[in-house]
Amino acid sequence: MRENRIRRLHAAAVAAVAAVLSAALVACGGQAAPSGQPADTDARQSEAVGSVDVKVASLKGPTSIGLASFMDKAASDPGSLANAYDFTVAGSADEVVPSLIQGDVDIALVPANVASVLYNKTAGGVVALDVNTLGVLSVVTADSGVVDFSALSGRTVYMTGKGATPEYVMNYLLERNGLAGQVTLEFKSEATEVVQAISQDLDAVAVLPQPYVTVACAKNPSLKATIDLNDVWDTASADGSRLVTGVTVARREFLEEHPDAVREFVERQSASVDAANADPEGTAPLVVNAGIVDSEQIAAKAIPGCHLVCLTGDDLRGALSGYLKTLFDADASSVGGSLPGDDFYYAG
Repeated sequence: MRENRIRRLHAAAVAAVAAVLSAALVACGGQAAPSGQPADTDARQSEAVGSVDVKVASLKGPTSIGLASFMDKAASDPGSLANAYDFTVAGSADEVVPSLIQGDVDIALVPANVASVLYNKTAGGVVALDVNTLGVLSVVTADSGVVDFSALSGRTVYMTGKGATPEYVMNYLLERNGLAGQVTLEFKSEATEVVQAISQDLDAVAVLPQPYVTVACAKNPSLKATIDLNDVWDTASADGSRLVTGVTVARREFLEEHPDAVREFVERQSASVDAANADPEGTAPLVVNAGIVDSEQIAAKAIPGCHLVCLTGDDLRGALSGYLKTLFDADASSVGGSLPGDDFYYAG
């Protein structure tokens, strides 16, 4: 695995990072100075030659897959880029958020609701650059009769995410389709438990995210992803919003100081997303090398269902604002207590 500029956060650091997160959120986004003189020296040297050191953090799973080609380029051919990119792939948002708040990370790919929470906790200190991943949830079952959302009436649906965005999304879609109170949601703590439940009962129905959809169907050929919740959302939504999984954010201070570096990042990210969508099999080894997904076979099969995008400008605002409003209506705390202002959306 390349070690040039792609790093993973070590498990030993997780506890320390979690402690920092707690303190940072209580402080409502008070920014600490970057630690360590060498980093400051490197930054000054980069500025001297017109290059900026850009620290990027993302998460294992779909939200990082679109970066795979960009990561590979930064590692194998850094001279082709105007700036230097240092990528970190973390296991959870809890590992990324404190680093962004402290200023140790400049750009991060996080869950959509976390982007809004960050905006509120930092008093507008972060900006949404783009939507990087649309919905990754699908209805999975071996029951050939479940071909549209209305077929869930009277059924029990296994899923994860109780008290979180998956539950809010599902309840919204059930209500919009006249199915409120007609479907029982049974929550499991892990997606692997959901996979086990539907593998043991071929009449069972589940809602799973990628890449677990691909994993489940690969292990049991009787299982099929019969309904894409993106389609259900698009039909149900009247405000032009989209079902959003991942958002790319930047520290406002960094954006204001280095607008050209942010612009290059978004352009390269967009090209990397296009490469993944055009060639899943060619992208799969890069995804594994970056530590995003463990299996090339699973990555290649999952990419088409991950709905990788790079929505900016009006497309960003149109897709994200209505989605956040849906979450806000379900539980205001899920988006940080209030909806972001207009300055949250990067105009490019």
